Order: sequence, then C-alpha cells, then structure tokens
Amino acid sequence: MTSKALTVPAVALGTWAWGDSGEAGDGYFGSRLSASGLREVVEKAHSNGLTLWDTAVAYGMGRSETALAQALAGCHRSEYQLSTKFTPQLAGDGDDPVADMLEQSLDRLDTDYVDLFWIHNPADVARWTPPLIPLLKSGTIKHVGVSNHNLKEIALADQILGEAGFRVEAVQNHYSLLYRGSEHAGILDHCREHDVPFFAYMVLEQGALTGRYSPAHPLPEGSDRATVYNGILPQLQALTDRMGAIGEERGASAADVAIAWAIAKGTTPIVGVTKADHIDGVVRARGIELADEEIAELEALADAADVDTRGWWENEM
Repeated sequence: MTSKALTVPAVALGTWAWGDSGEAGDGYFGSRLSASGLREVVEKAHSNGLTLWDTAVAYGMGRSETALAQALAGCHRSEYQLSTKFTPQLAGDGDDPVADMLEQSLDRLDTDYVDLFWIHNPADVARWTPPLIPLLKSGTIKHVGVSNHNLKEIALADQILGEAGFRVEAVQNHYSLLYRGSEHAGILDHCREHDVPFFAYMVLEQGALTGRYSPAHPLPEGSDRATVYNGILPQLQALTDRMGAIGEERGASAADVAIAWAIAKGTTPIVGVTKADHIDGVVRARGIELADEEIAELEALADAADVDTRGWWENEM
C-alpha cells in the first residue's frame, strides 16, 4: 500500500531562516538573504549529494517555501526531496484544513507532490492524522512524519495510519547536546526498534553551539534567538570550547562537531543553511567519526551547563 521506503540522507537541510524577509533584524533569525545566495546554497548542496530540504508554512508564513522553490527552480524534481508541514495552530476553517494547507504549500513550492509531510505539532492527534490518509492514497504526499509528538502521540498516529495500511515513517523533534528530551523519553529507542528515521532539529541551537558566539560576541541583537540564547552563553563556554578543540584536531569547527554528534547518535540532523559555506561544514561533519569517550565528554559538559533550551512551542517529552 505504501510507496517505496523513505530514503534518508545523513543530513537534511533546513530552511527555517529562509522565512525571514531579508531585512536585518526582521524575522526570527535576523538573517539577510538574497535569491542568488540561496541559489548558490542549493547548487553546492546538490553537488555534495545533500538533497532533502525541510521547510514549513509556519516559517515566515509561507516565505520559506516560496524562497525554496525559487532557489530550486531549474533543478529536476526527481533530483531533490521536499519536506513540509501541516501546522494545526494555523489550520483554516474549511472542510479539510489539512488538504487546504497542503495545496497552498504545493502552490508555493511549485510542485504536485511532497516527499515527506509532517504534522508539525500534536494539537489533536485523533483529529489531524486521519486527513493524511486520502493524501497518501492519491500520492500527493509520499511519506508521513510527526514532529514534536511524544511517545504516546507517535503510537496513536501510527495506529490511525496503520488501520489504512500506512505508518508514521519519520519523527522530527528538537534534539541537541543541550536538549536530549527525546532520548530520555525513549523516543530514539522507539525509532531504532521500529526502523523509523529520527530527524533532529536545532542541533546547533540556532547558532549557540557553533562556537561563533560568546559572551563577548553575542547573537545578533533584536533577533528572537538573541533573546533566548545570549543570557546562557557564559554557561556554554566550556562545552563550545571543547567542541572547538575536538574539531580543530580534525580540521573542522565546533558546529561540525555538534552535527557529527547528532549523526553518531543515529539521528538525521536538519541543519539550517543560509550560506554556501554552511554546506562545507555539513560535508565535513558527515566525515567526522567521534570516539565514544568524546561523545560522553561532550554530553557531560552539556549536562554541567545545566540550561533548558526547550522551545516555547514544545511540550515536555
């Protein structure tokens, strides 16, 4: 009944920041992005075999999807995979809000199908999962994932889809050295046991784990991420210093080490890329093999930092 199994790359590419308008300080990340710059990101990504793009309606209220479609223009649709999301909190009041939101996404993404379609947040699993079934049957969506769902919610979504011959084929949660809720809650184990890919978002904690920021060089003022992270940069110093040192031994950066850690944990990190050189980092990270003692050391330093980076949109796992 289901189409062929989902093929998952070592790293997926995130476009949350592509929803910023391009004006400095306007938007979640305060990024300045140009169409030609994003086009360059796509070309470099694809030439390195990185072809899964993750977006959502919620990222800049459709701006990210539109920017992604423009950057992908000229690439053959078979050359890349698109991952986008239905966000219950943004549902319209038509008869079928899921199909409606998907249709708008397809329009912005300039395509007639999505490889991976997520329920973004678990507002009401019993309500929002069944409308995915006709979309799977029609081939408009090829695979279904759930994001920010806990174990019970994942199981319920899987049961509902299972009755129609489908299944939850991917889980996407916030997961980083600083935030391991999905690991502690047994979600990573569940995914391993059921052969379900786990996508880790915010592995770099919106830049706080790149080693580029410190109390002396905080995140860009006026952006939402500055408000969340600048106050905890002092606690992160020992961790990011050690990540930098581990990276240096391998000709890599602290950010590359954070990504390599997520890969070592058996997850597919979704790394936000806004510049072509971000792709170089992803490629380096893909080639790094961390020793078990390095992983244990990084996790101990992260625990010692004792910070809570759970997003305002996330429930406890």
